[in-house]
Amino acid sequence: MLKIFKEGLRRTREALQGRFDQLFSKSEINDDFFESLEEVLISADVGVETSTKIITLLQQRLHDGKVKEAFRAREMLKELLNAIMDGEKNVSLALAPSPPTVFLVLGVNGVGKTTSIAKLAYHYREMGKDVLIAAGDTFRAAAIEQLEEWSNRVGAGIIKHQAGGDPSAVIYDAVSAAVARKADLLLCDTAGRLHTKANLIEEIKKIYRVIGRALLGAPHETLLVLDATTGQNGIAQAKYFQQAVPLSGIVLTKLDGTARGGIVVAVKDLTGIPVKLVGMGEKKEDLQVFDPSLFVEALLG
Repeated sequence: MLKIFKEGLRRTREALQGRFDQLFSKSEINDDFFESLEEVLISADVGVETSTKIITLLQQRLHDGKVKEAFRAREMLKELLNAIMDGEKNVSLALAPSPPTVFLVLGVNGVGKTTSIAKLAYHYREMGKDVLIAAGDTFRAAAIEQLEEWSNRVGAGIIKHQAGGDPSAVIYDAVSAAVARKADLLLCDTAGRLHTKANLIEEIKKIYRVIGRALLGAPHETLLVLDATTGQNGIAQAKYFQQAVPLSGIVLTKLDGTARGGIVVAVKDLTGIPVKLVGMGEKKEDLQVFDPSLFVEALLG
C-alpha cells in the first residue's frame, strides 16, 4: 500500500521531496526554517489557513520539547499531519448491519463521479458482492447510457428511468429493488450539480430524505467526489454540500495528476470530513481506500 501511495503521489513527491530534504537537513531551527516550511506547505496546496495552524503547532511542540535540530522536526511534522487527518482512527467505508448498504454519491460535473461509482462497483464485485447502481443523474445528456455501459463492464445491475425524469423517483425505486433483491450494495448516482445553485442543492436534500424513508438508517455513506487538481476550490464545494446533507466521506480523484497533493490535509482540516477514497489512476482498479498514516509517510518519507 505504501508503494501505491508513493506512486500515486509521485508528482507531489517530485515537487516537494528535495525541498523537504534540504529543509530538514539544516543544522538548526530559526525563523527562516519556519518561513521556508510554510512556503513548501502552501505550494503543496495545504492552504494558508491550515499551513499557519501546522506551523504554530509545530513551533509549540519544538519549544516544549526543547528541540533545536531541524531533522527532528520532520517526525514531529508527521505526527501533526496524522493528528489533523485522524490517522489513528478507522476511516473505512461503513456497511449496513444487514444488506443492502446504500451509498449516496455527490459532486459537480467533471470531478470523476461516474467513474468513481464504477470503480467502487468493481471493487465490491471483486469481493463477490451483489451490486446495484441507481442512475440518478437524469439531467446530463447520455449520463444514464454512460453509467449503464460501466455497469455492464463491472457486472453490476442498474436501475434507471427515462432521461429528464424525477431523480428522487429513480433513487426510491432503486432502494426498493435493492431490498427486494437482497443486494449487498446500492450505489446512487446524482446529477453533477453546481454547488452554488440553490434549487439543485434542494434536490440533494430531497434525495437524501427519500433514501431515509425507503430504508431505515440509509444512506450509510454520503460521499462527495472532489477533483484533487482543482485545489482550494474543492474545499468550497465541500462546504456548500456539507450545508445540504451530512457528508460522511470524501472521494478525492486525480490525486496522481497533481503536484499539489497537500489538498488532502486541507480538506480534512477545514471541513472535518475524512478522505475515505483516493483515485490514483485511470484503471478501474485504481480507486484506493485512503490511509492517512501511509499518505503522510509517502509525502514526507
